[in-house]
Amino acid sequence: MSLLPEPARIMIVSDAWHPQVNGVVRTLSMLTDELRRDGQQVVVIGPDRFMTLPCPFYAEIRLSVAPGRRLRRMVDEFAPDALHIATEGPLGLAALRLARRRGWRFTTAYHTRFPEYLAARTGLPVSLSHAWLRRFHRHGAGTMVATASIAAELRRWGFADTKLWSRGVDAELFNPSRAIDLPYERPIFLSVGRLAVEKNLPAFLDLDLPGTRLVVGDGPARAALERRYAGPRTVFLGTRQGPDLAALFASADVFVFPSRTDTFGLVVLEALASGTPVAAFPVPGPADIIGGETPEVGILDDNLGVAALKALQLDREDCRRFAERHDWASCAALFMQHLVPTRVDGPAPD
Repeated sequence: MSLLPEPARIMIVSDAWHPQVNGVVRTLSMLTDELRRDGQQVVVIGPDRFMTLPCPFYAEIRLSVAPGRRLRRMVDEFAPDALHIATEGPLGLAALRLARRRGWRFTTAYHTRFPEYLAARTGLPVSLSHAWLRRFHRHGAGTMVATASIAAELRRWGFADTKLWSRGVDAELFNPSRAIDLPYERPIFLSVGRLAVEKNLPAFLDLDLPGTRLVVGDGPARAALERRYAGPRTVFLGTRQGPDLAALFASADVFVFPSRTDTFGLVVLEALASGTPVAAFPVPGPADIIGGETPEVGILDDNLGVAALKALQLDREDCRRFAERHDWASCAALFMQHLVPTRVDGPAPD
């Protein structure tokens, strides 16, 4: 049972926020919408409120510069009943330092497998990154994670207190009824996500598949991928959002998810809600969402081409019915259960 007042004043601090386009931003946007519908008072503190510089290796991401003093003023003005630190970037670090100085309790989240991302980009050993992240998260009153597989992985790296917090899908936006006629040869194999090295796009684009491969998204690897793969049967569409994105999901024959490093894969649920079956590797994220599902709504195989072709045979109505079980209201309720009051009467628990 939550010890927060009703309604509660909830502050979420995140280095990932609008105008960025990624799974973390979509998750937090849908979460805050649900919390506000439930009567909670929610504010998200993101980089859009600060002076920023481009992130090394990923210029599209802006990092806040020296946010401490201004963040402190925002915290004082809002006076949160609960503080949630969503990311481990400059804003997350500033919020953590402020909370520790004041003796506040707070929760954190593990949205992104930064050790694997940094290893892919720089060769930095994952053990070093995990050690730093472990020190960051140990100060909180629980680290929210999207899947049981990721929770188990973090425990193996020494994370002491993980809390399962799954995801939902906007089943009204992502809906089979939004399907349109696309001017491409079928079958259409769709990929949606950030175009970056850690997303493993060549594992999809190198496949010898019939029909057309559609790639939706942007990122630092886009130019190189287009130079290597773009053509009549491999089409890069750039970023799509809202109804335009939903129409592509609903109009594809198979959604292919080549990433091996995502903590969840929100786009997997968005595809299924659109009635589109999924092909993916049997790794954390996809395996947690659809592994062992009966009837099948996706195919998990270390041979991604085999998975993509087998997925063509799956029932689209089964995909839709499965996704309808994952709603954001339940996600928001679980989030509320995991929050802790910033201040407690008497000594704070260990």
